[in-house]
Amino acid sequence: MDIIAKITTELGVKKWQVEAAVGLIDEGCTIPFIARYRKEVTGTLDDEQLRNLDERLRYLRNLEEKKATVIATIEEQGKLTDELRKQIEDAETQVAVEDLYRPYRPKRRTRATIAKEKGLEGLAVLILAQLTNEDVEKSAAAYVDSEKGVENVADAIAGASDIIAESISDEADYRTYIRNITVKEGTVISEAKSKEAESVYEMYYEFSESVAKIAGHRILAINRGEAEKVLKVTIEAPEDRILTFLDKKVITRDNPYTTPVLKAAVRDAYTRLIAPSIEREVRSMLTEKAQDGAISVFGKNLHQLLMQPPIAGKVVLGWDPAFRTGCKLAVVDGTGKVLDTKVIYPTAPQFKVAEAKAELKKLIAKYGISLISVGNGTASRESEQIIVELLKEIPQKVEYVITNEAGASVYSASKLATEEFPNFDVGQRSAASIARRVQDPLAELVKIEPQAIGVGQYQHDMDQKQLAQTLSGVVEDCVNHVGVDLNTASVALLSYVSGITKPLAKNIVEYREKNGRFTDRRELLKVAKLGPKAFEQCAGFMRITGGKNPLDATSVHPESYSVTEKLLKKLGMTAGDVIAGGNKAAVTLMLKQNQSRKQTAEELGVGEVTLQDILKELEKPGRDPREDMPKPILRSDVLEMKDLKPGMILKGTVRNVIDFGAFVDIGVHQDGLVHISQICDRYIKHPLEAVSVGDIVEVQVLSVDSAKKRISLTMKIGQN
Repeated sequence: MDIIAKITTELGVKKWQVEAAVGLIDEGCTIPFIARYRKEVTGTLDDEQLRNLDERLRYLRNLEEKKATVIATIEEQGKLTDELRKQIEDAETQVAVEDLYRPYRPKRRTRATIAKEKGLEGLAVLILAQLTNEDVEKSAAAYVDSEKGVENVADAIAGASDIIAESISDEADYRTYIRNITVKEGTVISEAKSKEAESVYEMYYEFSESVAKIAGHRILAINRGEAEKVLKVTIEAPEDRILTFLDKKVITRDNPYTTPVLKAAVRDAYTRLIAPSIEREVRSMLTEKAQDGAISVFGKNLHQLLMQPPIAGKVVLGWDPAFRTGCKLAVVDGTGKVLDTKVIYPTAPQFKVAEAKAELKKLIAKYGISLISVGNGTASRESEQIIVELLKEIPQKVEYVITNEAGASVYSASKLATEEFPNFDVGQRSAASIARRVQDPLAELVKIEPQAIGVGQYQHDMDQKQLAQTLSGVVEDCVNHVGVDLNTASVALLSYVSGITKPLAKNIVEYREKNGRFTDRRELLKVAKLGPKAFEQCAGFMRITGGKNPLDATSVHPESYSVTEKLLKKLGMTAGDVIAGGNKAAVTLMLKQNQSRKQTAEELGVGEVTLQDILKELEKPGRDPREDMPKPILRSDVLEMKDLKPGMILKGTVRNVIDFGAFVDIGVHQDGLVHISQICDRYIKHPLEAVSVGDIVEVQVLSVDSAKKRISLTMKIGQN
């Protein structure tokens, strides 16, 4: 297979672009580095295209390795024909290779292998040839041998039929047809093991939908219901058509003696051997497709969550709500340093509200707290009510925000949290994390395994390796898109920087602790085991403010410094002018004038795309791309579920996007659901076409079910 040509067709790009990207990947370049600093080489392939390319490259190379192994194995058996070799070499999927390999794969003892051991293969060949002019029973009599365990004619025919059934089952073309028709015309059926039992899977107690049309989230729900032993799930295939197809393929002559035996063998082959296997394959395919879709949605949600704008410069009180064990508090200054921690008991069963308020007033006055970040877990609603009461009693202007605390407990019990806060208990660490999440979501959330951040569906049911790989890629893209402050970044944050492994991240932090602040990007080369290749990959994403070279505070790569300095000279500027915000008009003018930019690129001996990137950075040096994202809603009053009435219009934050809708935080303890049909007027296949995690949206209340804690919302204001 020509892998380059295949990927070129699939991605819809030019062959030279794929060749260039593959070459860079094989050199050890990371996706963020290629996407940002090798645009000229790849023809501006973006990080999403490059990740898709990388994934397909790995799959197709593994496929080629599998083909080579299969060919070698069959050749060793002395059974490889030119036709079979070509079929294997032309196969485009792992499944197709497995189908072709099936007849030659070493088998455990089956009914067919036992029959062959009894010497019945000759009878099977005779029946399959369909040339006999006598009853099969007469032919079978010659194979009766009690010493071999063939006691009578019936035993001989049964054994021969087993051999025929297995040979039918092993035929790659038959399996391909049956698999395809099952996918096109089959039906997924689920039913309750006990119809009287109550569960969240009741809509699947008598459920059926075509294999071709069933939505991924339904597959994942059905799978979970089956795993929890609530549902029984089957695939119903068009059996009559399949049997007719097999009969035509196997019964090639009108022979009254062999036809009944072959018809029986065909039915046995399908019902006992092929159908269960194809059902497993189809269900596996449906699950894999559903998981791919869910992981993709999870990745997009995570990207939006990580790219939420930081609320910088505020002293924040992190509040980890709880009942019996008390609410844990952590005061965090504008740089993320924890100034104080406390535990208060305003909730059940203690109800020490007055005492808690007094403590809060002291903390607010002492540290100048202007924002309270409240986790949205247990006792969040009760904590919010106390905070609102408090804000009305104090002279200071303090606001609060409800923060998604998913993964906070995972982080607080982790080795990383123990190293960061060795003297804190898990509650104090969790409160500190909840505070820091609003100050810099990206820097804090990278400390948590991406799978533990709840912005998807059924993440625990996924292929964990694939999920981790995809989500790590998302985090890596976000971290490198924003860049990191080399002098403040944690090990967790640094380990996601292009070219930096966890051991290297630790080495950077240890070097910083021993030698003080980095003042120059090239100083990274003094870090243990950080060589020229790692420096090339990471340098552009590391930021140094107040360093020796002002360009170190920008995303301009050191390899482009000389070009940038020549450009600045041409524009009558210095690097210092850029950081100070001077003379941006000249930069902006060149960005707009294509002819001038093209001419300058030629003069400087640099690609026009690279020049454009440098100009964009000089126009807004060190700019945080998260500034464009919607800011979180800061609140000063509380809304309860009982306050909601149909028709009310509210502002809310999109917390999660799933296949059938979006969950929106409207300031009550329970997020409301905007069904996909209520998101916009135009038809959309998926909610992500219209909304993203972190979006601030206007919604109207459709209905409220307090008993089931369900809120139904619409974004089609005034249309219901």
